[in-house]
Amino acid sequence: KIENATKDTTNMKFRNPKYLSMLNHLRFYLPEMYPKLHRILFLDDDIVVQKDLTGLWEIDMDGKVNGAVETCFGSFHRYAQYMNFSHPLIKEKFNPKACAWAYGMNFFDLDAWRKEGCTEQYHYWQNMNENRTLWKLGTLPPGLITFYSTTKPLDKSWHVLGLGYNPSISWDEIRNAAVVHFNGNMKPWLDIAMGQFKPLWAKYVDTE
Repeated sequence: KIENATKDTTNMKFRNPKYLSMLNHLRFYLPEMYPKLHRILFLDDDIVVQKDLTGLWEIDMDGKVNGAVETCFGSFHRYAQYMNFSHPLIKEKFNPKACAWAYGMNFFDLDAWRKEGCTEQYHYWQNMNENRTLWKLGTLPPGLITFYSTTKPLDKSWHVLGLGYNPSISWDEIRNAAVVHFNGNMKPWLDIAMGQFKPLWAKYVDTE
């Protein structure tokens, strides 16, 4: 019964629109979608912008493609958690202890993206993972792979995560954040939202 329950959970995840929607993969085609742009800011739909973000354009990207806030602490949110390091190709190309980063607020240098051929890298790894032996679900694992060694860590105050699952985020962090992110299942528009964080979203909603 436990084995069947595990299979059912896995099957449910494979049917989840979060993982199946092709729209989630449009983020890997930003240079093609905006051929005249040099830089672009990517924002998820479950974030709240609290401060002016124009300072991102003043950051020296050091030739990197993806400006993002890293999420690792201790042994958590390392590459080993997102991909299959028992596969020889993954083991050869990546460091299992490399720090993961977050989608939700990403500052992309599209000129560097084109120079590095990141979309082509994405295609290569998607083809290699046709049978899902390199990673299972979602767009974060292929993102971690595509932008491996081309990600510029941003100060954590740019993007505070976890408001959709972590009740222990400090209010100092939230007040200082340029962007707060309701990643997780407890979205602020749902009845299961965490009450202490919901007003951060609700005050911007026009209910009339």
